[in-house]
Amino acid sequence: MRTIEIIVPSILLVYLVWPLLTGHKRTWMVNCLPFLALLMTGLHLFIEKYRWQMVPLYILVIICSLAGVLGFVRSSSSMFKRLSWTGAGQIASLLLLLLATALPVLLPVPFVPSPSGPYKIGTSTLVLVDNSRHELYSGNINDPRKFIVQVWYPATPAPDSVRAPWMANANIVAPALADYLKLPHFFLDHLALVKTNSYIDAPADLSGAPYPVLLFSHGWNGFRAQNTNQVQELVSHGYVVISLEYTYADRVAVFPDGLVVLNNPAILPTGVSDSDYDTAARKLLEQWTGDLSYTLDTFTTLNAADPSGRFTGLLDLSRVGAFGHSTGGGASIQFCSIDPRCKAAFAMDAWMTPVSVQVLNTGTDRPLLFLFSETFPTATNWQLFDQLAVHLTGPVTIATIQGTSHYDFSDLPALSPLAPLMGLKGPLNGQRVIKIVNDYSLAFFDWALKGVPTTLLEGSSSSYPELQFRPLP
Repeated sequence: MRTIEIIVPSILLVYLVWPLLTGHKRTWMVNCLPFLALLMTGLHLFIEKYRWQMVPLYILVIICSLAGVLGFVRSSSSMFKRLSWTGAGQIASLLLLLLATALPVLLPVPFVPSPSGPYKIGTSTLVLVDNSRHELYSGNINDPRKFIVQVWYPATPAPDSVRAPWMANANIVAPALADYLKLPHFFLDHLALVKTNSYIDAPADLSGAPYPVLLFSHGWNGFRAQNTNQVQELVSHGYVVISLEYTYADRVAVFPDGLVVLNNPAILPTGVSDSDYDTAARKLLEQWTGDLSYTLDTFTTLNAADPSGRFTGLLDLSRVGAFGHSTGGGASIQFCSIDPRCKAAFAMDAWMTPVSVQVLNTGTDRPLLFLFSETFPTATNWQLFDQLAVHLTGPVTIATIQGTSHYDFSDLPALSPLAPLMGLKGPLNGQRVIKIVNDYSLAFFDWALKGVPTTLLEGSSSSYPELQFRPLP
């Protein structure tokens, strides 16, 4: 809960528990407490903003304020009988306060932790249109391929710079995400209140330029900001991260002109043969790989001469890496295997089915890091992974994080303490998972792209006992 959200029920607690503790009816000062809570609620609505999880507390504040008015006309010196219907009513009110407070506690406004690196962070969003490729999934073969990218980069924000939201267009994206997770449509509306540690369109920090470039790929039904915590950690240590949002395969894309494009479930059809499904999945990944290449082409041009001046000279395109989650992990493997500009890839719970037969049978000599959750990889996924692994000739690290599930590699477990019950994470502590993923991300790319020595990639470590390493087959 946020600061004022904590203050409001705390005031009501004192007001409700007073007669039970003292054995006297409330004094005039105590009867003023609900009005203080009402004032703080107004400040909360003005500063912290409304969210539906606080509605029961809003109602309780109003009821207690009315009770406070009645309290002024009653004698404050008479004794309060704890063992009475009035006393039972006070206990019931306390239970209602507990229930009302539990809702915002269990569904808090998520907090994006500050990254540990020395660089502050700017972020910009661009729409890329590749007229050389047709859109495969719009229903109109003449549509060019169009998708959104969000860039995070070292920056020097001004005092009046605006912090970026965690979820842009949350009024559209949050309900769509809730629908996908089979939650009530309004359930995640409060995500609109989450702010990151990045500043919108802040001037770039050229003090350490040019910076290595990392391309991030979300998974099927994902979105570009789903790994903001990991992205910010990397950028704070001197990287530029470009996150792609794959139109029609993301949860929903909201373009600046108001166009809203929902996920197209027909892309990965159900009720078809394994062969037909594999063909559809590889067609999807081929499109994503094209998006990654086109993004790199675009930023090569911007690095040479950006009309806005923001990216000119900012990028070190001789040091490019890729990382991704699930289908995005497969895209990272595919991209780094076929595009010589990619020097290293990190795949998180990679879904291997879409990876092309060519890549599975030839592999790559690029440095690769694979982290898997304990529950996601199926026998088929491991079989395909082993098919690739025997052809990998570069440095490779493979490990499973015990106590994790598929979404532990994203920001989604931070949505609520109920995340394990919602199927969004495994039993391992969420903050611990974040530390493991961030530490290994940074160590891997620092080693592969910057030449920084590390022992983390060599195998078991007493500092990270949750990791179970797997040798190449």
